[in-house]
Parts: sequence; C-alpha cells; structure tokens
Amino acid sequence: MNSSGVALQLEPYASQLKTWPRDGRVILAQFDADSIVVYQAYRPAIGHFAAKHGYFGGEFALSRMSWIKPNFLWMMYRCGWSSKENQEVTLAIRIRRTAFDAILALAVHSAYVPGIYSNEDEWRRRVAGSDVRLQWDPDHDPQGRPVERRAIQLGLRGEVLRKYSREWILGVEDISDFVREQRARMDAGGDLQMPLEKPYPVSEAATLTHLGMG
Repeated sequence: MNSSGVALQLEPYASQLKTWPRDGRVILAQFDADSIVVYQAYRPAIGHFAAKHGYFGGEFALSRMSWIKPNFLWMMYRCGWSSKENQEVTLAIRIRRTAFDAILALAVHSAYVPGIYSNEDEWRRRVAGSDVRLQWDPDHDPQGRPVERRAIQLGLRGEVLRKYSREWILGVEDISDFVREQRARMDAGGDLQMPLEKPYPVSEAATLTHLGMG
C-alpha cells in the first residue's frame, strides 16, 4: 500500500486496541511529524479521479460540505466497509499536519454545546463565520458496535474545502480493495489488519478547549 505517496503503516487491530483510551474524546489517527492521514468515501467517479490525479476535481463539488475522518474504523462504520451506495471507493488522503491543526482551530460544533459557547446566539454566530464543522460521535469496533470512546469528524466548506481539495493534499490512495479484503478476513475469523493509529496530540490550549478535549 505504497502508491500515491500515502504509504500506510499497518498493525493488527487487537494489538492497537490495548493501547487506545477506552473512553473520552480522542482523535485517533496515523500521523508523523509533517502529515496526517484522513479518510473519505465516494462514488467511483469522484474517488477514482482523486486517486489518479492526487487532488479532488471532476465531479467533486466545492459547493457542498465534505467530511473528513482521521479514524479508520469510524470511516468503515460509515461506509459499510466500502459497500454502501455512493461510498464504494474509500480513499486514504495524506494532508499537511499544519493544515489539519488549522482545521481543528477553526472547527465549530454542529450543535450547540453549553460550556463551550456562552449561549446559542454566540454559537450561531460562530457557525455562520466558520468553514469547519465539528462532530463527536460514538466510535465503533470492527463489527460496527458503538464503544464509549468518541471519534471526530470534520466538515469542510468554502475556502477551507478549496484549500484542502487542491493545496493541502500530499497523497491520495484508493484503499477499497484493502478494505474489502480485511472485511472478508475478519468475517472468516482472521486477525484484522488496519492502519496504525495513535491519539493525535493537540498542542494549542484554546483548540483543546473549544474541541471539548481539555
């Protein structure tokens, strides 16, 4: 899995599970000093274009919000292991870590959260002025069962989506075959191999606070 500059590191799910936090808001991801991998799933026309060209174009619509997920199993739950209609192509997208940190800093919750925002009017103003939406949802195990830990997904629009789709991408890989192979392996009772993920460190105190992680 070394095409298009993504080069995912793999490790058995069972061994990774022992190291992950069991609960709380956690950004599980594969990352290094300069980059982080996020996942998206699309219909073939969009997914194949991105994998071939290394950016999003063709039928990809900049006018719609596009959601990225740094957590592999959360993406598998949402796309049904590349089986859902219009989500048949699963992409691993390596982006600049500085860009991901900027996305986190701009994120505003999709729903009002008391304690994060002083009141609903402030939240609405923040939503109107931000190009990034934030959702914390229950993470899921490989069988699709919810767990106590929360996983993040980030919705991009406007200028942030434009920069993400063209400027911030370092590599794109179509991992659909790998996804289906691992699903079949798991269903047959084998050990699931998946991208190596660890809790992503958020260094900015203000970002930790507004994400609800501090």
